[in-house]
Amino acid sequence: MAEKSTIARPYAQAAFDLAQQQGKLKEWSEMLQWLAAVAADDAAMDLVGNPEVSQDAKIKLFTDVCADKINDYGKSMLKVLAENKRLTVLPEIAQQFEEQRAEAEKTVEAEVTTPYPLSDEQQQAMIAALKNRLGREVTLVNKTDESLIGGAIIRAGDLVIDASVTGQLERLTNTLMH
Repeated sequence: MAEKSTIARPYAQAAFDLAQQQGKLKEWSEMLQWLAAVAADDAAMDLVGNPEVSQDAKIKLFTDVCADKINDYGKSMLKVLAENKRLTVLPEIAQQFEEQRAEAEKTVEAEVTTPYPLSDEQQQAMIAALKNRLGREVTLVNKTDESLIGGAIIRAGDLVIDASVTGQLERLTNTLMH
């Protein structure tokens, strides 16, 4: 959905600029995550897509569900999005905001998938190695997938490292077959 991404970009940029001016990146991040969660709900999107439902009713849906999780700036943003029929791009706005926030804060979330949970020592070693390679603070999320047999798959931003036994076997098979 490159189109939604393109549509979301100026809204995400405006939200990021305002949040940075206010020194409230974390608060904006949380607010946008709440709004994106509502926008990702099928029932909510049925209502948003219904031309017979007023813009005020659509905004009320978001403000009622999010209640005290959004501030006046968030409500203003909702109004602008509703007026421009852009409420459906809230998930993309939130995602782009998070990318800009990570860049500004020099942080990255890395996902490591292993066949078993990593020990604290292994997690710390992984964080140190990724921090050294990426030059950023790293938050590690450990997922398990027993089908990997051994090794790990690491995803951090655009970086993907497949050091799993399964991945190595697949590469070997491809090499032998060609």
